[in-house]
Amino acid sequence: MPVNKPARKPASRPRRPPDPFGEQARSVDLLWGERQRPTRGPRPGLSAESIARAAIAVADAEGLDAVSMQRVASELGFTTMALYRHVPGKDELVDLMVDIGVGPPPDLAASPGWRERLAAWARALWAVFHRHPWSLAATNRLRVMGPLELAWADAALAALADTGLPPGERHRAFLVVLGHVRSAAQFSVRSNRARSLSGPQWAAATGTLVARDPARFPALQEVLSAGTGPGDGDGLEFGLGVVLDGIAALVARRAQT
Repeated sequence: MPVNKPARKPASRPRRPPDPFGEQARSVDLLWGERQRPTRGPRPGLSAESIARAAIAVADAEGLDAVSMQRVASELGFTTMALYRHVPGKDELVDLMVDIGVGPPPDLAASPGWRERLAAWARALWAVFHRHPWSLAATNRLRVMGPLELAWADAALAALADTGLPPGERHRAFLVVLGHVRSAAQFSVRSNRARSLSGPQWAAATGTLVARDPARFPALQEVLSAGTGPGDGDGLEFGLGVVLDGIAALVARRAQT
């Protein structure tokens, strides 16, 4: 009698490990992938970098909402489809704009100590936010960071290397400084010119409201009467000094343990 042999199971294909970046994988490829440029023939008229720089110019002048693939294509004199050969979409374009816009981190080698290095780093980032006001909104979300932006984080952490703080506390100290710079810049940068108030305008507007019932807001009335408020020029420096004082106290405390 013929023997029925069991059917062979098809060989299972090895499963690919899940992509940790998910839908942001295209940004990873754009920011970190190897983008080959032709070595022969005429110089190409379009590249991911040239597209990002054109988009930065639009955002600097009109804000991030003005940036679209169609608008950038028009600025460069290409079709929108031509841009898609180099940049997958607007989200990825914004990620690249951030990385190119921040540029390389400051050289902190000449600063004598951790406090001076971290202060120089904070002032350099403050300048970036004022040079590219749209970058505040563009970086206020979970996203893929490029090599230049990560180099900024690395530089700040390196500035704290000789504090004696453990790695976790150095990281948290860096985040506190970053948070202060961002928060102060939100008040200082007029990214929305139509609705933003400068320091004097804020004080005048708030003072008018407080004056309706000063007894209800005595502490605020005292501050406004003294002529202080956002935009007095110490939005970065005063808070930065307080933050650095706090880190210095932590460093001294850890040195005693």
